Amino acid sequence: MKDFSFVTHSHPAYIETLYQDFRKDPASVDPEWVKFFEGFDFALATQNGKPAPAAPQEGAAPAEREVSPVGEALARELAVYQLIRAYRKKGHLIAITNPIRERKDRRANLELKCFGLKESDLDREFLAGHLVGLGKTTLRNILDFLKKCYAGSVGAEYMYINDSEKIKWLQHEIEEKFLAPLPIEKKKQILLKLNEGVMFEKFLNTKFIGQKRFGLEGGESMIPALDAIITTIADLGVEEVVFGMAHRGRLNVLANILHKTYDQIFSEFEGNMPADMTMGSGDVKYHLGFRADVTTASGKKVNLQVAPNPSHLEVVDPVVVGFARSKADVIYGSDYDRILPLLIHGDAAIAGQGVVYEVLQMSNLKGYYTGGTIHFVINNQIGFTTDFDDARSADYCTSLAAMVEAPVFHVNGDDVEAVVKVSEIAARYRQEFNSDIFIDMVCYRKHGHNEGDEPKYTQPKLYAVIDKHPDPREIYSQKLISSGAVHAELAKEMEKHFWQTLQERLDEIKQRPLPYSYQKPELWWQALRKPRPEDFDHSPSTAISREQLDHIVNRLYSFPDNFKALRKVAKLLNDKKKIYAEEGMLDWATAELAAYGSILLAGKDVRMSGEDVKRGTFSHRHAVLRDETTDEEYNRLSDLADKQGRFRIYNSLLSEFAVLGFEYGYALANPNTLTIWEAQYGDFANGAQTVIDQYISSAEQKWTSMNGLVLLLPHGYEGGGPDHSNARPERFLQMCAEDNMVVTNITTAANFFHGLRRQLAWPFRKPMINFSPKANLRHLRSYSPADAFTEGGFREILPDDYCDADPSRIKKVLLCSGKIYFDLSEMQMKHERKDVAILRLEQLYPLPVKQLEAFYEQYKQATWFWVQEEPLNMGAAWYLQMNMKQFNFGVISRNPGAATATGYAKLHQDEQQQIIDIAFSI
Repeated sequence: MKDFSFVTHSHPAYIETLYQDFRKDPASVDPEWVKFFEGFDFALATQNGKPAPAAPQEGAAPAEREVSPVGEALARELAVYQLIRAYRKKGHLIAITNPIRERKDRRANLELKCFGLKESDLDREFLAGHLVGLGKTTLRNILDFLKKCYAGSVGAEYMYINDSEKIKWLQHEIEEKFLAPLPIEKKKQILLKLNEGVMFEKFLNTKFIGQKRFGLEGGESMIPALDAIITTIADLGVEEVVFGMAHRGRLNVLANILHKTYDQIFSEFEGNMPADMTMGSGDVKYHLGFRADVTTASGKKVNLQVAPNPSHLEVVDPVVVGFARSKADVIYGSDYDRILPLLIHGDAAIAGQGVVYEVLQMSNLKGYYTGGTIHFVINNQIGFTTDFDDARSADYCTSLAAMVEAPVFHVNGDDVEAVVKVSEIAARYRQEFNSDIFIDMVCYRKHGHNEGDEPKYTQPKLYAVIDKHPDPREIYSQKLISSGAVHAELAKEMEKHFWQTLQERLDEIKQRPLPYSYQKPELWWQALRKPRPEDFDHSPSTAISREQLDHIVNRLYSFPDNFKALRKVAKLLNDKKKIYAEEGMLDWATAELAAYGSILLAGKDVRMSGEDVKRGTFSHRHAVLRDETTDEEYNRLSDLADKQGRFRIYNSLLSEFAVLGFEYGYALANPNTLTIWEAQYGDFANGAQTVIDQYISSAEQKWTSMNGLVLLLPHGYEGGGPDHSNARPERFLQMCAEDNMVVTNITTAANFFHGLRRQLAWPFRKPMINFSPKANLRHLRSYSPADAFTEGGFREILPDDYCDADPSRIKKVLLCSGKIYFDLSEMQMKHERKDVAILRLEQLYPLPVKQLEAFYEQYKQATWFWVQEEPLNMGAAWYLQMNMKQFNFGVISRNPGAATATGYAKLHQDEQQQIIDIAFSI
């Protein structure tokens, strides 16, 4: 196949030779040449009404013979074809997308000379006009058309897409539909929404001087754009849109897109506390979420929801896509066309925050696919005070879109019709291809980072321009008035009427201050309640019948007739099955899967993700098996009963931040699904610390958002070094307050079973952080008898079943949690120390104070010690000292350290043994 290079091989004789080869055998030339020659033949046939001329006979070498008229024509047509392709690919580099600055020279090389064309060719007619739907026409007309499509107010990036159907679709939208004028009614709707957006900001700026609101001034075209997206997407079958956005423009979106009442917003500006807020801290007005049912202009009803979010820009992104996936899975039967995630980014944040990359990377993965996300960038060209020259190395803040072949429309925010048109294209594209797409609306920020900030400190020249620049409503009003589309009186009346409405609402609030009430939760959350202190005194019963347990275990160890498990795995599972059949004991992995199975049999779903979770990092879970010969997967929990819940388990991409955020969003959308994230090692949870700090530990207190997400964090000192030992329990315990989450360090299979089931048995939801075992997954003393699953529930403290039964004979109590228990117990039994009682604190928070007090009274004559593997400045030591002041106890631990653990195996063993020796010698 002959090489394709328009730049290198542009000699007419060479092109004629290729054309000759094409006429003989199209497969002998590059597909791109085939496309060009087919277009040339088609254009000739269309123009002349007869077949293309026969190619000249082969003769001398191309460089030596006289070029035929066909060769000359081909060369000229090729140059124009090159020009058309170049505009489609690089026109965005010269598009007039910036309303306040001159474009940088990005070396687009779109001048005529770059294609061997001259000014004298402008009035020459070319058949290549057929390629853009113009027929045979002059180069001038072709060039004017290309500039309108690709170098006007919109610059389109899409030629990196490999899917030819997507490219054809986009070219049709850009080259055939985009230039069509809008009907007058749509123009009026745009003006109406633009007026609402602009006047809302002006009103707040006038009435609440100096208050932070992170206004949308300069970017108000987003309001009609979102209105257009929602209208279009609803007409195409979407029933729900979930928004994720930071602060900029948030209040405007809540007011003018979700129709949150002005009374509510003004109450927030007045600082009134919600009437139904009985716990927690609340949050600032530009962090709050909201949900509403809206009827579009075309009469379609659609549910809109803005997710609450903190100041950590872009952390809301994975939460929103996880929320959307959960709704799609559970409510819409995995019909992704019925729910849309819509992320609104800032330009500095989308370029600077790595979580955006992670979210894009997961967008087409089986476990995280949502049917495509629309990304809308409010590109005000400044991040806080940082100019874009200092904010990114890429040409665009959206350059990472090319990674997943998502098209990008760069659009001038002052051209509101162009903004609306590309927004409608984005909505149609998402529904047509279920893929991500970006709108990069280039605008400006009228004020500083917030309304109290002075932007001229850092950008005096830029803000001198912005101060004189008319807002988008002024620009569009003048455009419509000049064209005769609307009368000047109509535009003024819109402004006057809207301002008057806002003033009336504000006057009512000032005269009759009504506290704003948080949004009403969705129906399935309304069945839950807030926890009470007594809920944590003892756990509810989560036992299942022996018949159900037998059934689950039997199904776990039964495989389809045509499935051949790997021999090594088959032996492992058969050994576990034998232990249950002969001894009635369940190991950790079987107990875990039995918990999931019992939930599935109750008709509820379980979702689990994380790195290597199907097998388990420590090769213990084997929830999904592979056929030894076909490599086909078999989900061991997929065939428990004819009617059961779905067990969804996915090995995740190598991400903690985005994946944990996604699972938090998934759990947020459905409290009746047990949602679990497992870290490969608990230490790696620090890669998702933002999600833990801003959502898991505090969302209920800030936004009244309950969540039952489970985090499994492998933890325990086994000589693995500083990155594979410590999940940092002290960090989680430091965040514990107001019963915000549950922190456990479980040591038995049955207690883990009950801990998981308790997540859905409670009449409320709390995140559960469990410091999971590693080597102890196979410890025989972590196994549990069958009756431990068929009786009772989770046990917050496990007593000592080896020590002397007479409490008065106990001289020492060792209170501990997790893996250290087994080391202490082995020493206890080895030396027959029945005068020492070892208590296991299985739940660290909420601390089971009443149970501890009962044990303290029982062993009141004994000396108490808290024993931990972690260094003194880590683990639970300080937390217990702060929260168990009524108890007199000492602490035994490693010495304080900067690193969590040593990397030397011998030193680790010495430190571990020293802890045990001290515990039994003091």
